[in-house]
Amino acid sequence: MASTKALGTIVFLLTLNLLFFSLVSATPKATCPKDALKLGVCANLLNDLVHGVVVGSPPKTPCCTLIEGLVDLEAAVCLCTAIKANVLGINLNVPVSLSLLVNYCGKGVPSGFQCA
Repeated sequence: MASTKALGTIVFLLTLNLLFFSLVSATPKATCPKDALKLGVCANLLNDLVHGVVVGSPPKTPCCTLIEGLVDLEAAVCLCTAIKANVLGINLNVPVSLSLLVNYCGKGVPSGFQCA
């Protein structure tokens, strides 16, 4: 009789473990809450940042306005999506371009974030 109780307890705990791990692994990854195609306006800003502007600094709008209300991770994911989808229309070094855009718009690339 004691072994039946122990077996029941083990089955119950294993079921809870499976339920817990399936919920954790089902958590969605960060996605861009913006339309990535709209981020194509960041191409001019990035081009100015990469090639340097002789007089003054490049305008932050409309690119920075699009990611203004986002937290750092969301902004990085959105710009990463735009760069990887090549909606900016130029071939880029992804990590450098991402850092340039995110930092220029007053955000930061989260530690350990990789644009994959």
